[in-house]
Amino acid sequence: MNKSDIQNPKSEIDAIHLLIADDHTLFRDGLRALFGSLPDIDIVGEAADGETAVAMAEERQPDIVLMDIQMPGLNGIEATRRITAASPHIGVIIVTMFEDDDSVFAAMRAGARGYVLKGAGQEEMLRTIRAVARGEALFGPAIAARLATFFNHRQPANAAFPELTEREIEVLHLLAQGKNNQEIAYRLVITNKTVRNHLSNIFSKLHVADRVQAIIRAREAGMG
Repeated sequence: MNKSDIQNPKSEIDAIHLLIADDHTLFRDGLRALFGSLPDIDIVGEAADGETAVAMAEERQPDIVLMDIQMPGLNGIEATRRITAASPHIGVIIVTMFEDDDSVFAAMRAGARGYVLKGAGQEEMLRTIRAVARGEALFGPAIAARLATFFNHRQPANAAFPELTEREIEVLHLLAQGKNNQEIAYRLVITNKTVRNHLSNIFSKLHVADRVQAIIRAREAGMG
């Protein structure tokens, strides 16, 4: 890695305010040593558990939170969900040893904008931090490869839900996009009552209780 790649300060935005959340002291020490001397990184706090991370994020409003998944008490996924819900402008980057699909997609659903494995090099870590600070979403090469494999091999919605009619698939797709009944009716040129009937059939066929559960099922199938 070129020295200039690490020490070159940002030209477009001010120093990145960084919060580190990890229950391993040695790992936090390593990140502090890596980032502490960089002119475009300002470490505003460290948290050893999820509850502390959420509280510090609310109080100090960092630009970036580096978040471990497994921590005492509140885990990193739920901490991410709370932080991004309260402060959507904060970019959370998951930094973990876990690269399984469940962890990756749970982090994405919680609102994380980056996912880096703890074995990643300094250059990859800094590139992700700087990209997310600019408002981008960036996942490390290993994770990006897993996402590509998943989406390349995912089933079409009608294959994932063969019990649904073509129209019900269309309704479910719009539901997964966050559309309300009136918006769905407008898009499909049908009445609100017809939308309600379709939704009732969808809930029954998918064995879900409400819109939220239906949206989760749909998004897990790649819809939305």
